[in-house]
Amino acid sequence: MEQKSEKYIRMTTAPVQGLICKLAVPTIVSMLVTALYNIADTFFVGQIGTEATAGVGLVFPIMTIIQAFGFFFGQGSGNYISRSLGARKHDRAAYMAATGGVCAFLFGCAILGFGLGFRGAVLRLIGARTDLVSALTVSHASSYLSLILFGAPFMCLSCVLNNQMRFQGNAFFSMIGLVSGAVLNVVLDPILIFGAKMGVAGAALATSLSQAVSCLLLYLGTLRSDSLKLRLRNFRPTPYYLKNIVIGGVPSLCRQGLASIATLCLNAAAGSAVEPALADAAIAAFSVVSKIMMLAFSALIGFGQAFQPVCGFNYGAAKYERVRSAYVFCLRVGCTFLLVMSGVGFAFADKLVALFRDDPNVIAFGTVAMRCQCCTFALMGLVTITNMLYQNIGRVVGATLLAVARQGLMFIPVVLILPHLFSEHIWGVYLAQPTADLFAFGLALPLALRMYRELQARESAQELYTDDES
Repeated sequence: MEQKSEKYIRMTTAPVQGLICKLAVPTIVSMLVTALYNIADTFFVGQIGTEATAGVGLVFPIMTIIQAFGFFFGQGSGNYISRSLGARKHDRAAYMAATGGVCAFLFGCAILGFGLGFRGAVLRLIGARTDLVSALTVSHASSYLSLILFGAPFMCLSCVLNNQMRFQGNAFFSMIGLVSGAVLNVVLDPILIFGAKMGVAGAALATSLSQAVSCLLLYLGTLRSDSLKLRLRNFRPTPYYLKNIVIGGVPSLCRQGLASIATLCLNAAAGSAVEPALADAAIAAFSVVSKIMMLAFSALIGFGQAFQPVCGFNYGAAKYERVRSAYVFCLRVGCTFLLVMSGVGFAFADKLVALFRDDPNVIAFGTVAMRCQCCTFALMGLVTITNMLYQNIGRVVGATLLAVARQGLMFIPVVLILPHLFSEHIWGVYLAQPTADLFAFGLALPLALRMYRELQARESAQELYTDDES
């Protein structure tokens, strides 16, 4: 209890900029490591061939869905935990920690069972069929999917443990678990892909094994740190706790769930926008670009995640001036970072794509796609940080709107419609993401201004109340 009181004092009194920067180091590393799970597979699989890269790209939406449910339980329980600790309701926070973790693991098991039982239908759904791509690409996708599903329970639970530790200000221990798993994945990939001659299946096995090890280390991290312990006796699947998981987790579920659907639509649009002989190359190119852009975006998410416990603790403690200051600081840093990354990506797009697949067609498609996305990428700083603010203070409607804006509400209709407006359909696919980014920014700006004014009003009301008391 004394340790938790010290944490409460630190989170609600220390200068917010220094506090966020200190918390940001492990959270940024953790998010980059999470991105590296997918990037490592794409890099090593790219050495096999374009069809292998396309096959892994087709399965990527399934991994996104698994992570979406992991973040649903992790963000939902974590948001509640940080507010409860800020309000000094420790018992409720402990019940939520166990409820979120157990529910996530059970849901991961359900995904595993469903995926294996209906594998053929899942493959057809994600576009692994011979009317869209080559038979070899379909074979690679099937091999990758079969083994990646076994990591679903551990991937879901890892997301929960990682988020819960972050929201309690223990990002360092979550970083250790994630980094260890990522390093193991990078080591196992070449051993299983090339040494054991497993090919694409080796990449999937490496990822699943790494997720299991990472999950174990994250659990041990909760035991070693002052984080809430995941104890089965605290499991409370009551309407109250499940409702709060939904309130805090729906924005993340919608964002990543729709991102999965968006990737399906992108793969279909890219494959059909070019002649059949180039379909594999187009899908591979957009898959590579998505992974590269995701790496930069993951760093922003990691920085924003350092803002979340600061926001949760201080909002729960009614310290609204600190919430507003932290929000403005994160906006400035986040937008500036994405602007720099956009410049780097635009200048070196061809070289970055070539790192993953040395195929002239993949490089040609990927270079144009990346440069188009870099033109509006910096706008996502406002969208992302504002989404985190709304989510962390329990504004589920605004948080969900912002969460689904970029990769769902805006992108899906744009990528389905825009290619038909160009004589060369591929240009509609190139411009789909930047167009969606512009629309998402247009939605986020008034919501950001509204919340900023609300926090100012709460500050003024507090000052007036204090003056009246004196």
